[in-house]
Amino acid sequence: MKSMPAVVVEAIRALQPREIECVIPDLNGLPRGKALPAEAFLAGQELRMARAIAIYTATGDFPDVKYTGESDPDMQLKPDYATLRPVPWARTPRMLAIHDCVDLDGKETPIASRQVLKNVLRQYAAHGLQPIVAPELEFYLFALNPDPNQPFSLPLTREGRQEQGASAFTFHALNAFDGFFDELYQALPLLGIRSDTFVHELGPGQFEINLLHGDALDLADQTFLFKYALREIGLKHNLNVVFMAKPLAGAAGSSMHLHQSVIDTTGHNVFSLPDGQPSALFFHFIAGLQQCLPDLMPMLCPSVNSYRRFVRYMTAPVNFAWSYDNRSAGLRIPLSHPAARRVENRLPGSDANPYLALAASLAAGLYGMLNQLMPTPAAEGDIYRDAQNDGRLARSLDMALIRMAEQKTAERLFGSAFTSAFIAAKQVELDAFLSEITPWERRYLI
Repeated sequence: MKSMPAVVVEAIRALQPREIECVIPDLNGLPRGKALPAEAFLAGQELRMARAIAIYTATGDFPDVKYTGESDPDMQLKPDYATLRPVPWARTPRMLAIHDCVDLDGKETPIASRQVLKNVLRQYAAHGLQPIVAPELEFYLFALNPDPNQPFSLPLTREGRQEQGASAFTFHALNAFDGFFDELYQALPLLGIRSDTFVHELGPGQFEINLLHGDALDLADQTFLFKYALREIGLKHNLNVVFMAKPLAGAAGSSMHLHQSVIDTTGHNVFSLPDGQPSALFFHFIAGLQQCLPDLMPMLCPSVNSYRRFVRYMTAPVNFAWSYDNRSAGLRIPLSHPAARRVENRLPGSDANPYLALAASLAAGLYGMLNQLMPTPAAEGDIYRDAQNDGRLARSLDMALIRMAEQKTAERLFGSAFTSAFIAAKQVELDAFLSEITPWERRYLI
């Protein structure tokens, strides 16, 4: 283990935490790991965990061991000291640090989510480039839901009743949960999370918080910790924070829009020419997204529920078109100053693993730039009206997994070890879903 920076030692000594949460993101972006006594962390104690945890499924199952190693081997957890933070919701002082996954041969674990993104960013760096990103995260606030067989229900507002909708962008709706938001905003700087605007979104009980733009790995870490914080602080206020892409039938789904630009070693946005016009690299980046993302949809929309979000005229894209300042396009170009020219990928759901969603989007853009691909003409007007659902947009997880396996784009961009393990884990989740009998079937198929 590399030498621990003095500032890290000082921070731990100052807070005197009982333990350090040594966390990694699993395949679905949930925090998993081990709690290590603070003194053991300071002493640099080696920490290991089963390699299979990196692709632990939402159902608590694992794919076949051939995807993680026939002997079910260990991997090392190595702390990224820059991510050491206090845990704001802990009653007893505690800290956390995001860890990298390293196989026992010293190589990064190829099936680990954070390592997938880091590898993409190294490819950018090899060409003197750095992606700059800004995620927008939507979520719902529900009452506690002890029985998953029952639909989600909205919490009571200050008036003693549930929100009925039509509260989008009102401060009244934000103020209804000011205790929760107050504690959340106190926690964000402690976690190193730089937030921007927050609003009540279109759905009843739906909110959005945007993060300030910055380095892609840092923003993936921030989004990972942000979702962790939202859940934990929500529970303290008897609220169930839900990132499901479509938790309520007939209401708006929750997305994780990704704003992306690329700078060179001088800090110049390579999407813009010196005269302010869009560059060839800008168009190549868009074309890479258009060509590759249809084959990478499970990394953007990872669950059976994700695809319920793709409904026309429900603020969700159903295409891979690109357009200027047009929210009916899957790839939107916000109007901006040339220095801020960027591509907004509107396809990922809020349920996506931020490391994998960013890896997919950025790898696709880089592929387009390196291969000088050209996009379709910019779409105009109401793309919902003028075009049917894009035939390349998978409408279910099973179709998305089939395409991901057949097209080989993921293997070219991320390697066969990750791709095969990812598909196998998602197939486990899909099979578990298909084994359930739903209320719709009991209602109609008598």
